[in-house]
Amino acid sequence: MDAQIKYYENKLAYEMDPADLYEALNTGEKIIVIDARSPLSYEKECIPGAINIPHREMNNDTTRYLDKDNFTYIVYCDGIGCNASTHGALKMTRLGFRVKELIGGIAWWKRDGYPTEAMNTTLVDIHRPIGCNC
Repeated sequence: MDAQIKYYENKLAYEMDPADLYEALNTGEKIIVIDARSPLSYEKECIPGAINIPHREMNNDTTRYLDKDNFTYIVYCDGIGCNASTHGALKMTRLGFRVKELIGGIAWWKRDGYPTEAMNTTLVDIHRPIGCNC
């Protein structure tokens, strides 16, 4: 029984579902949402207030202005079939951030009826091949 309890405690320590994220954002928890997808996907649709740092570009330089001490970072991608959030969460954890991964990504966020937003700029990334948007 102790091993099972530890398993679930660990799972909750590293993952968050859309309902918990929505509640945390609306109750003032110290959370910053990171969109680990490509800039093109982020510009098209994102979770309101999310910051775009594509997982392939996460490093000390691209995260230097983020507060490591006072926030928990929730990283997301497209959802099932995309592992950009897992890559991003791993990289940010290695860089010293407190991180959780959003279960189901933006797909489950939308499925559960939470709002998204589109950015007002148009971005064309000619250097990234067309793919799964992660």
